[in-house]
Amino acid sequence: MFTLAEVASLNDIQPTYRILKPWWDVFMDYLAVVMLMVAIFAGTMQLTKDQVVCLPVLQSTVNSKAQPSTSGKADFTTVETTTGQGEDASMRTVSFGSAPTVTPDVPLSRATSSQYQPTESGQELKKEQKDSSGRKTNLDFQQYVFINQMCYHLALPWYSKYFPYLVLIHTIILIVSSNFWFKYPKTCSKIEHFVSILGKCFESPWTTKALSETACEDSEENKQRLTGAQSLPKYVSTSSDEGSPSASTPMITKSGFKFSADKPLIEVPSVTILDKKDGEQAKALFEKVRKFRAHVEDSDLIYKLYVGQTVIKTVKFIFILCYTANFVNTISFEHICNPKVEHLIGYTQFECTHNMAYMLKKLLISYISLICVYGFICLYTLFWLFRIPLKEYSFEKVREESSFSDIPDVKNDFAFLLHMVDQYDQLYSKRFGVFLSEVSENKLREISLNHEWTFEKLRQHVSRNAQDKQELHLFMLSGVPDAVFDLTDLDVLKLELIPEAKIPAKISQMTNLQELHLCHCPAKVEQTAFSFLRDHLRCLHVKFTDVAEIPAWVYLLRNLRELYLIGNLNSENNKMIGLESLRELRHLKILHVKSNLTKIPPNITDVAPHLTKLVIHNDGTKLVVLNSLKKMTNVAELELQNCELERIPHAIFSLSNLQELDLKSNSIRTIEEIISFQHLKRLTCLKLWHNKIVNVPSSITHIKNLESLYLSNNKLESLPAAVFSLQKLRCLDVSYNSIALIPVEIGLLQNLQHFHITGNKVDVLPKQLFKCVKLRTLSLGQNCITSIPDKVSQLLQLTHLELKGNCLDRLPATLGQCQLLRKSGLVVEDHLFDALPPEVKEVLNQDTSIPFANGI
Repeated sequence: MFTLAEVASLNDIQPTYRILKPWWDVFMDYLAVVMLMVAIFAGTMQLTKDQVVCLPVLQSTVNSKAQPSTSGKADFTTVETTTGQGEDASMRTVSFGSAPTVTPDVPLSRATSSQYQPTESGQELKKEQKDSSGRKTNLDFQQYVFINQMCYHLALPWYSKYFPYLVLIHTIILIVSSNFWFKYPKTCSKIEHFVSILGKCFESPWTTKALSETACEDSEENKQRLTGAQSLPKYVSTSSDEGSPSASTPMITKSGFKFSADKPLIEVPSVTILDKKDGEQAKALFEKVRKFRAHVEDSDLIYKLYVGQTVIKTVKFIFILCYTANFVNTISFEHICNPKVEHLIGYTQFECTHNMAYMLKKLLISYISLICVYGFICLYTLFWLFRIPLKEYSFEKVREESSFSDIPDVKNDFAFLLHMVDQYDQLYSKRFGVFLSEVSENKLREISLNHEWTFEKLRQHVSRNAQDKQELHLFMLSGVPDAVFDLTDLDVLKLELIPEAKIPAKISQMTNLQELHLCHCPAKVEQTAFSFLRDHLRCLHVKFTDVAEIPAWVYLLRNLRELYLIGNLNSENNKMIGLESLRELRHLKILHVKSNLTKIPPNITDVAPHLTKLVIHNDGTKLVVLNSLKKMTNVAELELQNCELERIPHAIFSLSNLQELDLKSNSIRTIEEIISFQHLKRLTCLKLWHNKIVNVPSSITHIKNLESLYLSNNKLESLPAAVFSLQKLRCLDVSYNSIALIPVEIGLLQNLQHFHITGNKVDVLPKQLFKCVKLRTLSLGQNCITSIPDKVSQLLQLTHLELKGNCLDRLPATLGQCQLLRKSGLVVEDHLFDALPPEVKEVLNQDTSIPFANGI
């Protein structure tokens, strides 16, 4: 036999799982324990006290007046027999006299009387016999034991014998069915994780802090509502003239923690300050909740298993009730037994009594009552399971009470587990919802961020950029630290990969801030912050993946001077690119777009009259439609890089104010249209580098005011003399072509300051080159030059000379006469420099400041 402890272990679950045990499961567990005790009590009683006592039924009715006398001695036997399953029969026999022959008609009273009075006279014996009313059965003790044993199995109904064991088996099945979802591997693992996470979320200091701060905010709002605060902040602009944001503008609203721009900021008192350990634990909990939700929400196995085990218990209840009701009346005190052993004992029928019948019947009725209660609870459970959709869980009430309006609704097994927890205590769901809220997570990150990035640490990260401005670059943070806005002398702020960036009203302290970079950072701003940026921001860089990531308030910065947009603006699947209207950018002068356009966005024409510089880097996508360029009458600088242009666009010839044109990295083969540039009287810089140009037409001479010409990385084999008729030319770059000869006409360029012919096939330098006495930069590297003429000394303003990669044997000693040339500006092989006379090397090694710039 198994012990009670072993049976009870079937109902053993972890104490922490009690939060998933609704009242009906707890009640059914107690009912199962009571049924288990009924089974054990009945079984114990049956094993120790179960008795069947049988007496023979006489064959004929005997008349008391005509009872035949029997010779011999009477025998009276009293038998007590206790039979039971697995027990030896115990017998107690009282016998008087010797065993008689089989004479059924001998009066039993006479036999008894004769045993006690053996010395009486025969007359007295006859009188006693005449007055007796019993009959002798002539059965011995062993025969009674035999009959009792046979009739226990033949006459006693099976339900009277096996009732305790059936109750035990049914109860075990019900116990297993109630707790199977806690034991099944595919469900118990999820339940274990859920209970663990739920307990940690309930006890987390962050939960208390978040809910406390929410309560403080709610009380502050109620105060304002009661005091009738009706005045709106003065800085809120309502007219479209002032550039107020529309409904789609991503301002910080009233959801979650109240960073609303529509009301004065409320300083929420901090209830507790989380230490680093608590903060890290809260961060880990947010991550666990996120992963657990993704793992559990994709299936409904727990729900189906719970429904299945409840259905099994209900079917079990119906089955037990049906067959038990039929057998309840079979348990009785009296039974008739026909053992068919007449040849052994002389009797065919016996009447038996079952001494446990009364107790078993009462226990059976108790068991039926318990199973009925159990069944009604199962039916209620099924009603609860199907009454509402348990595979959906809404935090609507939690959102209303805690002001966490962003807590998402959950589904499937996650929702079912939360419904079960609500039966235990709804406070668990409320506190757990804090860790489903992105606002709460962002608030935690904000607190941790502010704790880590102090004013002193941020000050250490401030640097000076190329424009000698103070710059701070923040990369991959969870938010923008509050201490940033205390850096009042900051000029440039770069925010990169900060998805939850918020710009508060404190930015108005940064009076020197004029340049802002948002790299994959869709920042949200408060109304006061927007007003400040609208009036003070001059330069904005926005890098994005999709055009929807561009904050809507960007298009309302009326004093913005420079706008840089880098991202996907492809309009192939849309009729119009998703850019908002740029009409409000009234002072925009520079627009830089690096994208994959097929045409210039029509919205750019909203600011076309104001633009002075337009840059389009197209990343290899062919720019087809350029008609919009004609409207940009004030554009002075135009860059169309990597646009797969095959010819110079005709729309450019209408830009009468154009001063600089850059067509870098296109597919231009011929530039015959260059003659039309004669109408562009102000054109001073022409960049046609990184193309496929084979020849430069002589019509280039018509661009009289050209000062810079860039033709590097093309397929030129020669330079036409027309190029050297451009008397104002100061910079000529023909590097990385196939030019073998520098024309002698180069000496005509008296204003030439920068000449680059690196990476060609030049072998001889004409003497006329050194007549360009204003040269500052001379790049002759990677050619076939064998010698440098001594006339290089005439270039008194030379600061940069590149000779590396040629066939030189030596350097002229006259290099020492180039007064501004230093070793840092001389790019040549080390052995050639070492071969110079010591006095020349000493001059070149002098560390004197160079008064002239290297660039134009």
